[in-house]
Formats: sequence, C-alpha cells, structure tokens
Amino acid sequence: MPRLSSGFVIAGAYADKLRKTAFALLRDAMKEGVIKSGDVAYAVGQLNKLLYSILVEGLKVDKGDVVRIMIDYEVSPGKLEWKLDTIKVEVFRRVPESEVEVVLKSFLPKAEKIMTGIVEYSIEKLGETEDGDVVLAIKLGDMEVGALVLTPINEEFVYIKKAAVVAPTPMVVEKQKVPLNGKTVEEALKSNIGILTTAARHVLDEEARKLYEFIKKRVIPTAVVERLREEE
Repeated sequence: MPRLSSGFVIAGAYADKLRKTAFALLRDAMKEGVIKSGDVAYAVGQLNKLLYSILVEGLKVDKGDVVRIMIDYEVSPGKLEWKLDTIKVEVFRRVPESEVEVVLKSFLPKAEKIMTGIVEYSIEKLGETEDGDVVLAIKLGDMEVGALVLTPINEEFVYIKKAAVVAPTPMVVEKQKVPLNGKTVEEALKSNIGILTTAARHVLDEEARKLYEFIKKRVIPTAVVERLREEE
C-alpha cells in the first residue's frame, strides 16, 4: 500500500510539505483522471486538521520542533482515503515515545469527527478599512489564526470579500454572502462559521499567510476612523 511521508520537517511547515508530497505522488493519477486536484487538496486539508489537533493541542509541539509524519493511503476514483490506523508521528524533541502513543490513541477514536467536523473558530472585530469595510480576526481558542474583510450590504446580509486562515489547515474563502437574520455581524458570522471550511479553497501556507497579512494591513487606526466620521 502506498505511503505518504513528510520527511523530516519543522512543525510549522508540515502542512505545506504533506500537500506538495501528496500532489507529487498522485501526479499520474490526476493526469489519468482517476482523481481531481481538488479531491487531493480536500483530503490533505482534512488530514492536516487531525494533525493540528495531535501536534498542537495534544503534544504541544512548537513550530520549531522537527517532526516526521507517515500514513498509508488508498486511491479510488474521485477519492483519496487515509488509512488512519497506519498513521505514525515522530517528534524530535524530549518527548517520551510513550507520551506520543498515549496522545495518538486518545485522538484516533475521534479522528473522523475531527477531520469532517466544523472547526470552532471565533470572530473578533479588528477595525474598518478606508472604504468602510469591516475587518475581523479569526481565532482558534486564544490564538489568532486568520482574518476576513466584509462589506455590510443592508440589514439583511453582509458580504465576505476575502478570508484567510492559516490553522489548522491553510485555506482562503472568497465572495460569500452571510444572512444576518436580525443578528449583529459578529453573531451572524458565528452562526455561519462553517462557511470558513465548507466554502474554503485549500492552499499552501504561504498563500494563506500573505492574504491574512494583506487583510490585516487594510485596517486603519481608530483615531483616523473617528476623524473621518467627524468630517462626515
């Protein structure tokens, strides 16, 4: 059975390495039409969600730690299936192997739920842009992992122009309408937070991070916003 291996890579770069390796391994299958590039990207995105939970939440791995991830897989028409019982994670720091095994065993029973479930992101307003758009931070727990910029259209809905998330798997979202249903913007986005995964395009970390930084740079200082309002 074929195996995907990240090789030795720093923890902060494993997602990109697995994606590139998967596309290299499945190049012929994609050329032959057995599987589409979008199917590969989606499957790798799901795997990265599981690995993020294992490495960051379970093992508390730092971005600079070296890891090696291996997992067997099977390709069928239109589907890339991970053999979760073959997953192996090696962490190259002072973590006893017994601790890694305990964490793996604790996450594998809920692996499918993590991989297919909606990530519990939260939203926090960062400010506004010069043209009146609203910029919000996307958080995972206490950690900021992305940002989005939206346009309030009317009292019925808002329009997400762009969103970028770097964890647990890099992805971007573009051109999505979110109904307000009488709620505030933050409440409506929280109710529709699944849009950040269901409508997402899985990308390399570099692409997601560049868009994330671009969105945040569009925020203008509060003092400038207040002055503009006074001039109005």
